[in-house]
Amino acid sequence: MPDTFSIDADWNALYTDGKWTESDGDEEISVQDPSTREEIARVPAGSEADVDAAFKAAAAAQAEWRETPPVERERVALDVANLLQEYEAEIVDLLAHEAGGSRIMGETSVQIATDQAMEAATLPRRMKGEQADSNVPGKENLVRREPQGVVTVISPWNFPLNLSGRAVAPAIATGNAVVLKPASNTPITGGLLIAKLYEEAGLPDGLLNVVTGSGSDIGDAVVAHPESDVVAFTGSTPVGRGVATTGGENLSVIALELGGNNGHIVTADADLEAAVDSAVFGTFVHQGQVCISINRHIVHEDVYDEYVDRLTDRAESLPVGSAHDPETVVGPVIDESQRDEMLGYVQETVEAGATLETGGETVPMDSAGDEGDENEGGDGNESGDDGKGDGDDSLLVAPTVLSGVTNDMAAACNEHFGPIAPVISVSNVDEAVEVHNDTKYGLSGSVHAGDVGTGMQIAERMETGMVHVNDQPVNDEAHVPFSGTKASGVGGYNGTDIMDEVTEKKWISLQHDRREYPF
Repeated sequence: MPDTFSIDADWNALYTDGKWTESDGDEEISVQDPSTREEIARVPAGSEADVDAAFKAAAAAQAEWRETPPVERERVALDVANLLQEYEAEIVDLLAHEAGGSRIMGETSVQIATDQAMEAATLPRRMKGEQADSNVPGKENLVRREPQGVVTVISPWNFPLNLSGRAVAPAIATGNAVVLKPASNTPITGGLLIAKLYEEAGLPDGLLNVVTGSGSDIGDAVVAHPESDVVAFTGSTPVGRGVATTGGENLSVIALELGGNNGHIVTADADLEAAVDSAVFGTFVHQGQVCISINRHIVHEDVYDEYVDRLTDRAESLPVGSAHDPETVVGPVIDESQRDEMLGYVQETVEAGATLETGGETVPMDSAGDEGDENEGGDGNESGDDGKGDGDDSLLVAPTVLSGVTNDMAAACNEHFGPIAPVISVSNVDEAVEVHNDTKYGLSGSVHAGDVGTGMQIAERMETGMVHVNDQPVNDEAHVPFSGTKASGVGGYNGTDIMDEVTEKKWISLQHDRREYPF
């Protein structure tokens, strides 16, 4: 049982029915620090028996929780928000160790998760029904909003804290119980930490249960469990399709936030300095490992060369290094498979005729700056050295800019999920919109134009769930809907959208006068 919020605490336990318990099986998952490549924790690899125990505890606890007065559910959410602020430094440190998150990423994660908890605190008092007149004489119709029951949350590794919190907090606040399965790369900040926060907030036993483990081992058991009424999943589109299929067979409500291929349109009359400022943040924050980051830069030919030059200069100036260095902007990517995939897209794009302006390679950790304090390093990697990666072993991918890109090249047509900026030239606004929409995804996007009105007109033509004018796509506010179109998902998060997913409406009619029937 972790007695602190420190990475040095013992996180090797599941959280079921208000207790820190051992797994039914004896397998474990090694959690590694992307900066140092050393093992920082071990957590249980949960079994199907663990999944079943979690759902049984959730279903039993929810029956009483749904009757709890709104003020108590509100209190829990507000206490979690306060705890996130109280332990911000420790949580930021956890995110650096487990997710490779820079200080900016960690602080942003805490801010968003706090916003989510505070928004969730408003939901118990917003679960209002309605009254409707009836066509039947003497009848009154009432519609009530009630919790769904047990909400299954499956969260990803890139922003584990808030991408878990955006489903967990509203589900609990509206009277549901939760079973949470975090990603196996980030089981602490995506799951066990959240259990600790709700435990500290005094959430009654059984309402939040966390089962760590590999999706390939227990994913189907989690999604298909008969006690699962809602499945909230964030991840890739291919995996999301499988979740939708399995959950649909179980007749669960499905809320999916999936992949993105977000475009950043820059018109000929845009403020180029502002457009590049937005581009740098929207591309390179958290190493581009953001579902709503800029995947393609779509730039008018009149300003294309200057845009590429400015973006390249800015990319080369960004501090690259360990997530434990407070000056780092671009830290390590999560693991080797992600690194190799994104660099493979870069190589394919160059082979297809694009120009590599900068980057396109790994950066040795020992040449990127201080990789941490005196407690970091060690013998966590296979070679048994001091924990610093060499060029082949390092998870640091240099900020990368590609020019001469077309929409069908690998780095543009795939969600590369890295610090990579493919820049596409277009001749007019119509072509920019056409290029932007020529993707199966539709999650987020942005446009910089000469004035906001023109930007708005372009935004209305962009096939995506969210668009930001004179900004970049990485925006998330807990009271504003967050959802995608096309292959980027179904359902929605934040505000009343997530409340609609985790609650259902019940029609009750009251026949005040004796009714006459035809027979």
